[in-house]
Amino acid sequence: MIEALWNYEFLQNAFASGLIIGLIAPLLGVFIVVRRLSLIADALSHVTLAGIAGSLYLSQTVPLFAMLNPLYLGILSAVSGSVLIERLRRLYKHYEELAIPIIMSAGIGISAIFISLANGFSADLFGYLFGSVSAVSRQDLWIVVIIALIVILFLRFFYKELFVLSFDEEYARASGLPAKWIHILFMIVTALVIAASMRIVGILLVSSLMTLPVAASMRLAKGFKQAILLAVVFGETAVIIGLVTAFYLNIAPGGTIVVTSICILLIVLIGKKIWLKVVTKDEGVVTS
Repeated sequence: MIEALWNYEFLQNAFASGLIIGLIAPLLGVFIVVRRLSLIADALSHVTLAGIAGSLYLSQTVPLFAMLNPLYLGILSAVSGSVLIERLRRLYKHYEELAIPIIMSAGIGISAIFISLANGFSADLFGYLFGSVSAVSRQDLWIVVIIALIVILFLRFFYKELFVLSFDEEYARASGLPAKWIHILFMIVTALVIAASMRIVGILLVSSLMTLPVAASMRLAKGFKQAILLAVVFGETAVIIGLVTAFYLNIAPGGTIVVTSICILLIVLIGKKIWLKVVTKDEGVVTS
């Protein structure tokens, strides 16, 4: 494995991209989970699929699009979908959750149309759906690096505002924070992370990498920053094990990464339960 990683550029691209995604997806996922917006990742992933399917169709019919990286149209679709979700959430003030199924339905519908026009599933589209180790180009890696820098800078400058908005939005608005614009920026950054992650994890599975490591970390963490740290550790672990497994079994990495994340979550849940039983038993012995 080490020798192959040293000799083949596509493996270097895949592992470098995977390590970066294993950092930024759970990092942003903590804020998504705390704000109870987990399903937004699913909605945006389906909108991204519409952009990818549209780009693949256009590459078959319009020569100008043949050389265009489908990732660009996927990113544009994801960002547009994030802005529309935020607009719809404000339009339906008392039924904000309606925005998610509306955009998700639109994404699925448009995707189905473009996939049909493109004569069904192709190897490229399958790679975007479930991830691919061999399909990550150096251009894809640089896109991931740029998006990671955007995410880190966004969290660096808006961490306090996001923290307040996540736990007490009414107080944030009353204190004069520009909640509307922070919401929009947060949605755009989330869309960028989803678009960046689809080459490795796959469009249909990317939301899992943003939520499962967070779910595991929240069972162990004693504070918000510790939850972020543990989520990143679990995310990176899932990506590394998933990519290595996918390489040796020659299967889509998205599935192995998600299954590894689920295994980590189960280990944490079962381990926490056993630990609590042991501690309770010891306390009972001491008390008696």
